[in-house]
Parts: sequence; structure tokens; C-alpha cells
Amino acid sequence: MNFFKRAWLNLTAKKGRSILLVLVTSAIMLFVLAGLLIRNAADTATSNAKKSVGATVTLSANREAAFKKMRSATSTSKSSRPKLTTSPVKLSDAKKIAKLSNVSSYNATVSTSANAKGFDTISTSGSSTGGGMKGMGGSSSSGTGDISITGVTNTNSVSTFESSSSKITKGRGITASDEGTNNVVIESELAKEDSLSVGDTIKLKATTGDKKTYTMKIVGIYKASSSASTQQGPGSTDVSNSVYTSYTFANTVKGSKYKNTADSVTFAISDPAKVSSVKTSGKQLINTSKYSLSTDDSSYQTVKSSMNNVKSFADKIVWLVAIAGTIILALIIILMIRERRYEIGVLLSLGESRWKIVAQFFAEMVMVLIVSVVLAGFGGKFVGNKLGDQLVSQQTTTATTTTSSTSQQGQPGGGGGGAPSGNTGGSKPSGNMPSGGGQTGNASATTDTNLDINVTVMDLVELGGFGLAIMFLSIMLASGGILRLQPKKVLID
Repeated sequence: MNFFKRAWLNLTAKKGRSILLVLVTSAIMLFVLAGLLIRNAADTATSNAKKSVGATVTLSANREAAFKKMRSATSTSKSSRPKLTTSPVKLSDAKKIAKLSNVSSYNATVSTSANAKGFDTISTSGSSTGGGMKGMGGSSSSGTGDISITGVTNTNSVSTFESSSSKITKGRGITASDEGTNNVVIESELAKEDSLSVGDTIKLKATTGDKKTYTMKIVGIYKASSSASTQQGPGSTDVSNSVYTSYTFANTVKGSKYKNTADSVTFAISDPAKVSSVKTSGKQLINTSKYSLSTDDSSYQTVKSSMNNVKSFADKIVWLVAIAGTIILALIIILMIRERRYEIGVLLSLGESRWKIVAQFFAEMVMVLIVSVVLAGFGGKFVGNKLGDQLVSQQTTTATTTTSSTSQQGQPGGGGGGAPSGNTGGSKPSGNMPSGGGQTGNASATTDTNLDINVTVMDLVELGGFGLAIMFLSIMLASGGILRLQPKKVLID
């Protein structure tokens, strides 16, 4: 009788022991499969993060070099105090960088301010202009207007709109077709206070140059984020006084010398892993004494770090369960072999080779493994989803707490051409970064990451390979004594 047939007869004859082996092996395989599924899903999530959260490289004035130049002028000139002078970014330079590989699009932003003429702006008790509503056409002696203007190409590309913290409630947002027009999108509270609606016009008066008055057509009304807070200090303005226009109009308000320039240009990188190489290549195309390139792949790094931690934990699950499973199965097989000493002695006395006896035990365990892998396949997705959700929740809680305040600051405001900040999205060329908001980078630094756990044929094949390895080690550890058994001694005992 060959050892395969003996293995089958042994399993069917001792059903209780066989069922126990199936249950123990299924439990081991279930947790090994859960670990494998979580690890594979974490790899997929990290790969998808490259597309979902992305990374950016921002071209802006080199403030560090400008400060050095100012300090140098201060040391040589005692009669007057030098001012900090920065250069606006030329769109022609941005186009050179946009041609680099891994740059999918770029956005320019222009920030400025103007004074309301013929309608009231909103002020708070904390602002320098006092509480209540300001008078019509209120102006500021400091040259900073009461209306903050953020020039964009597409409001859908602005971080606050991408993350849905700000939403268009009526009409439409600014698009590329608005270039060269005086179309504007205003905040809902400002619209309510002045009884304005889509299609109405308002007037904005420049605070510099010839202080020209511009007639603006309202094409959309947006609702600002509920978490947006009113800015404080001299020249401050309520967030509801922030409007979006085309970047070409914002440049017009700033003056003719700003034509075809931007406060900064942000490039969307298709592969976040290549952000450093894009920055290095971009530096070779610009005058680094005037401009600087800064990178922001924090969202990608946050997701990648979380997923790497999940993957590391999943690997530990696989190896710990595999080692524990090997030990458990080895102990069970040792006990099983001790019970079958007489059977082994009879087989040896009949001339059966020792390796065939070991092969019989291995065949029995392989049959048990096949049933266990099938059972584990049914329960693996459920267990994997539960473990995966718990792991992702634990790993992202800290990251969410750390970055939530940053992701909520992308409101336009501040006026006066405040320091720009970057966003992604849009087309070439474009401008969509709110000013004064203090947010840089992507729309959301805490992109929700879910593990898509599915059991595939390859997962079951990989599980079977782990199972065979565990079975082989268990049989080898438990069968070492068989090689030393003598048939006569076994039968006498």
C-alpha cells in the first residue's frame, strides 16, 4: 500500500483528530492570510497615494537672498534704511520648468487688494476699523484695501475648494475662460449683507497707482469654511471680504509692471517620489539669486509613513503567526507520532523506508492544509478588514491631529499682496493659490486612506506556500525521532 493511500485512510479513520488538525491549521492560516492581505493592501494604498495626494514644487522669490542683499546694503549705507526687495516670478521661467518630466501642470497665483466702492464690507470688533459694517467705499490709509483679491485660473484647483471646506453655492467658479475679464466670485456672507446675487455688479477701487475703479461682474458665490477665522491686526479683513478673480485681473490691479508675472508658481508632480529630482532640475533653469524652489510632499509622506507602519505590523503578524504555528503544529505532530509508535514499528518491520513514513505524515498534513486554506479564504477578508481598519485608524490619528490645523488655513485674505502659498491642479498656465492663508502644498494633508482588501487566487497560492513551509518544518521537527527508531525495540515496548 502506498503512503498516499495510507495517509487518506488514517485521516478518515480518526475523524476527531483530523477535525482538530483542520481547526488548528485553519486558525493559523487565517491569521497568516490576514497579514498577507494587509501587507499587499498597504503596498497598493501607498502606490495609489502617489496619484491621490501628489506633491508640489513651488517657484517663488528667493527671500533668503533678498534678506542678505538688504543686510549688505544696511552695512554700507547709514543715511537711509534699505527695504526688502523681491522679484515677481516670470511665467516664461515657469514654462521652462513645466516642460520637465514628472511635472503634470503648474499654477500661478497673484494676491492683492482693493477698496470696496458702492457697497459695504464686513468688519469685526477685532479689526483696526472698528466694529459693525464699514461705510460705502471705505478705504485704508495704509494702502491695503478692505477687499482681499486672490487671482486664480480655476477655483476648483484651490485647496479649500478641492477639500470641500469652501463650496460654490450659486453660479460658478473662476475658470480659464475668465482670463482677461473682470468676473469675480464673492463670499456668501458679503453677498447677503449687500443683497448681491449672481449677475450683479460691484466696483473695486485700486489702492495704488492711479487708483482706478473697476466694475466687476459676479459670476459665482461661495461659502467659506466654517473653521475659517477672522484675521486680526492692522489692515486685517474678515474672511468674507475675500474674493476670487482671474489672475490676469489681479495683475492689472497691482500695475502694468506685473503683467505675465505671479507671486509664485506651484507645479503639480505626477510622481511624488520624483519631487527631489524635479527640484534639482528646476534649479538649473532659474536664477537662484532671485528665485527659489521649495517642495511639499508632506501629504504623500504622511500616507506613505502610515502605510509603511501598517505594512511593517502586517509582516510581523505573518512571521509571528508562522513561527507560532510551526511550534504548535510541531507539538501536535510529536504527540500524534508518539501515539503511532506501534504503527511506525510495524511499517518499519515490514521493510517500509523511513522517508516514506515521514512522507505519509507530510501527505496527511497537506490534505489538512488544503481544507484549511479553503476555510481561511472565506474568513480572511473579514478578519483582514477588521485588523486593517484598526491599524489604519491608529496610524492616522496622530497624523490627522498634527495636520488638521494646517489643512484648515487655506482661506484667502490678508490683502496687500501677502505671502502666497501653493496649491495643485489646474492647467497650463494657471494661478490658484490663496494669499495670506498660510497653507502650502496639497488640498488635504490628511487624505483618507482605506485598505482595499480582497482575497485573490495569488493570495491563496502565497498562503499555500507559507502553509507548506510551516508543515515541512513541523514534520521535520517532529519526525526526528523516527530516524532513530528500531522496529524490534518498538514492537517489544
